[in-house]
Amino acid sequence: MYRVKLSEFEGPLDLLLFFIKRDELDIYDIPISRITKEFLEYLHYMTELDLEVAGDFIVMAAELMHIKVRMLLPQEGTEEEEADPRAELVRRLLEYKRYKEASAVLSRLEDESVKLFYRQGFGSDARTVTLEDREESLKSVTIFNLIASFKKVLDSAPKKIYHDVELLNVTIDEQMSYIADVFRFKSSVTFFELVSHMTEKIRIIVTIIAMLEMVKNKIIALRVADHEDDFIIYKVTGIPA
Repeated sequence: MYRVKLSEFEGPLDLLLFFIKRDELDIYDIPISRITKEFLEYLHYMTELDLEVAGDFIVMAAELMHIKVRMLLPQEGTEEEEADPRAELVRRLLEYKRYKEASAVLSRLEDESVKLFYRQGFGSDARTVTLEDREESLKSVTIFNLIASFKKVLDSAPKKIYHDVELLNVTIDEQMSYIADVFRFKSSVTFFELVSHMTEKIRIIVTIIAMLEMVKNKIIALRVADHEDDFIIYKVTGIPA
């Protein structure tokens, strides 16, 4: 059993914002049936990857299904019952989005400030830190990009009409060596290119864990590709022999 634990795991509101940004949805008019289906699919893939699913994800799934049911029920005509069942969720998403954006700006300011050292006794020196485009600073790879890529690989894999029971010996060290071999000839590769030839689900999962271990050790890094369901892996240090 391979278990991945992330110290900063995004919450359910992060996942909903990920859907809204990826599909360019109107946050004030959320297609609740579609987003509920995708939310439940992502919970399934979190389980497939053996990620630790926090209780608030389960609570949010229940809330989404409750909202979906309320929207399907006929309206009685009173003001209270005519209120949009999504209104409270939209309010929470907007509030969370504001805090998330403010946090990103403060974090960026902190990162920039540590690079500056002002001359003493020169009060006229500018104290303004120039930020890059805010949207660029938010384009980091999240756990949801990873799950989207995992889903894409599994959906693209050949479908078997039967199931073979076999012992597949694959280790994290072996897959780290495989990734290192890839980067001996390339400086970057997409996740889909890295695992597209793999047909065994466990090999894909172990490769993901090996990749995260190499990211942790600052051997490789990740950035978002043109499509949200894939990302680019690139070399940041020399690959050990």
